[in-house]
Amino acid sequence: MFDPLAADPPRDPDFPATTPTLTFDSGGASLLGVLHVPAGRGPHPVVVLLHGFPGNERNFDLAQALRRAGYASLVFHYRGSWGVGGSWSWGHVLEDTAAVVAGLRDHAAAHRLDPQRLVLIGHSLGGFAALMTAAAEPSVAAVASVAAFDFGAAAALCRTDPSVRASYVEAFTGELGPLRGTSGEALVSEMEAAGDSWRLAGLAPLLADRPVLLIGTGLDTVTPYDVHHEPVVTAYQAQPVEHLEHHLFPTDHALSDHRVTLTRTLLGFLARCP
Repeated sequence: MFDPLAADPPRDPDFPATTPTLTFDSGGASLLGVLHVPAGRGPHPVVVLLHGFPGNERNFDLAQALRRAGYASLVFHYRGSWGVGGSWSWGHVLEDTAAVVAGLRDHAAAHRLDPQRLVLIGHSLGGFAALMTAAAEPSVAAVASVAAFDFGAAAALCRTDPSVRASYVEAFTGELGPLRGTSGEALVSEMEAAGDSWRLAGLAPLLADRPVLLIGTGLDTVTPYDVHHEPVVTAYQAQPVEHLEHHLFPTDHALSDHRVTLTRTLLGFLARCP
């Protein structure tokens, strides 16, 4: 049996694997992306991989494994980050993700993609964006979040404890190197203004009929599982989200020692999706 974590698939000379760069228009900026297209005629299901804040970990190991397993995978940068034009904000991340989901349809024919089988997988901020975007866009077939950052839950903590708020301002400020057009204070204020509308638990009714995978990280100081993972799992079970799968791995925020486990879990989830 072929194992995409251990071997490369055979080359198809008529429909080879390719790695084109793509651009997507969003808010007047041109988002930069890399698409990993599998070999074969297709059309291939598509996975959009959404990285976190500020994007030091971009999950290219997942992108390559997904391609070997037959999924086209896209990694891209949000507005105002890593040389992309425009300014950074949490709201722009959501707008950019929606623009990429819509824009992939325009690239489908050229790259043998099946936009009817589009899945979002996100880590940290990307997990938040994946769940929020899937809830707003019924055409997304399935969604997975990994150590998702629950901005609504964090905003509530900021409102009740000034020291927590100050720690978020400091933490966000320390990650601004590859970003432009924002500040730690602005990012916390934006989070507070959105409030409960950005609580991931509240998305349960909008995701009730689709496959959802929630992965928490038990040794994580960035998204502690009791704040960012367990309440979301409880809310989705209560809805219920009929096709919910959830795991809590004993690892850090980047899943530094669980990358193979993470990849196998994601591939298993995708294989069970319709």
